[in-house]
Amino acid sequence: MDSVKRASRRLLAKGGRFPAGTTVFLLLCGLVFFTAAMGSAAETASRVRLETNLGVIVVELEQAKAPLSVENFLRYVKDGFYDNTIFHRVIKGFMVQGGGFTKDMQSKSTYPAIKNEADNGLQNRRGTLAMARTSEPHSASSQFFINTVDNGFLDHTGKNPRGWGYCVFGRVVEGLEVVDKIAAQPTTTRGMYQNVPVEPVVILKAVALENSGSKAGENE
Repeated sequence: MDSVKRASRRLLAKGGRFPAGTTVFLLLCGLVFFTAAMGSAAETASRVRLETNLGVIVVELEQAKAPLSVENFLRYVKDGFYDNTIFHRVIKGFMVQGGGFTKDMQSKSTYPAIKNEADNGLQNRRGTLAMARTSEPHSASSQFFINTVDNGFLDHTGKNPRGWGYCVFGRVVEGLEVVDKIAAQPTTTRGMYQNVPVEPVVILKAVALENSGSKAGENE
């Protein structure tokens, strides 16, 4: 494209008259460049469909702002890791958490933990998708949660143990009512785990939706 621009400048410097057919050539080059750029943008708009026993949730991933977290999440999705796992921690008025346990509350083996990207400027607002972790800032692996309300106290405030926050890496674009349905499930304690839904909320299948550039409904 730079060579086209240089040629255009040279021709204009010679009087601004293009040889026959040059204009068409330049327009075609511009169209190719525009199409390639649009294709690249679409590739970054990856989405994942979570098919649960209470309905379907579609999340759009923030590849540009949380590349490590998105890559990590998609790795688990494409491995089939999330299939038949559960939302094992549900707190009404807060969030729903899943991605690490089977229906019988057995934890699954994971890949190594990833760097915390909570300093990316994304906020823990209602409908956003974030990485769950322990008290150690860089301990996130497979588990994630969906905020059911605005949880600003989870946002990054500083690069220290208390301020690192929880990394947002996506948002719900379809099925927020399903998230609310999950959040409304009655819970109990199972062994050492609290806030476990009485009836398992199962992720039957997680599917990566490639090159989905179109926008769906907002999560508000």
